[in-house]
Amino acid sequence: MYDELTPSDIKKMEEEIRHRKSVIRPQVLEEVKEARAQGDLSENFEYHAAKKVKNQNESRIRYLEKMIRTAKVISEDSAADEVGINNTVTVEFADDGSVETYRIVTTVRGNSLEGLISNESPMGKALLGKKEGETVHVQVNPSIGYEVKILKIEKTGDDDSIQLRGF
Repeated sequence: MYDELTPSDIKKMEEEIRHRKSVIRPQVLEEVKEARAQGDLSENFEYHAAKKVKNQNESRIRYLEKMIRTAKVISEDSAADEVGINNTVTVEFADDGSVETYRIVTTVRGNSLEGLISNESPMGKALLGKKEGETVHVQVNPSIGYEVKILKIEKTGDDDSIQLRGF
């Protein structure tokens, strides 16, 4: 795995694990117990549904624990005038002059539909460490690339409202 995670990503994962173990696990175990008490398990939909939810919760806990265990911890810090993790960047595309705003996040928070691009994506890699006013080449694959100009960098910092991606 070896995902690059920030200390705040790891903190959010640990909080989710605690919540899943202390709140969700007891709830789903009680649901399984109640459904089991209803009798014939072979035709008991509630029992099978409760077991599925229980197994999904346990899988998510294992997934998060493995992500933390195998993570490469990276810093959220960057120079005041450079693009870094958790910064919002406004860019202008050279080919058509359109302007877009993105936030650079780690892979576990990436969601391009919401303007959250991963630091490991072609755009994220190209922008990291660059300064306002620079024109940057974004190489999508060996035969496709494009140019963007960095118009504005905002030091936004970590945001608790950004959800971690599931598995």
